[in-house]
Amino acid sequence: MDSYLERLRRELEDAAGGATAGGLAQAPAGKWSAAQILEHLFLTYQNTNRGLAKCLAQGAPLATRATLKHRVATLLVVNLGYLPAGRKSPERVTPRGMPPEQVQQAIAPELQKMDSGLDDCECRFGARTKIMDHLILGPLTAREWRRFHWVHGRHHARQIRERMGKA
Repeated sequence: MDSYLERLRRELEDAAGGATAGGLAQAPAGKWSAAQILEHLFLTYQNTNRGLAKCLAQGAPLATRATLKHRVATLLVVNLGYLPAGRKSPERVTPRGMPPEQVQQAIAPELQKMDSGLDDCECRFGARTKIMDHLILGPLTAREWRRFHWVHGRHHARQIRERMGKA
């Protein structure tokens, strides 16, 4: 597995590992629980995998042209590792109530699937090719997708640790 995605897998295991379903379900008022954060992450991985599958099925990247706003956002998040807090999650990656045990078991296979899909896209389209768009960051290469998921996942792993009392 790619080093970013492997580090992400380990980070999430460390943050939520050994937690009970009850522990994962606890949350401060108005905030997501650790289980909901994990589900949000799982949904982002699942959506990325759907996009990768579309690229591979069509035999072509699906990326559009980057705007200045996309370039600045990519610079901040992907290159500098800064993920602004307080942004509302898009509807498609908002938790829906997946059981905590199920989401914990589903994350690692979804990351492995993403790693394979990104490798396939890189081999097929080239390492420098923007393969598909992120909703906010715009078009990203496979490496940039890996780095985005690492930055995003690390941000949420900190929140999980806080919820679990591991901070």
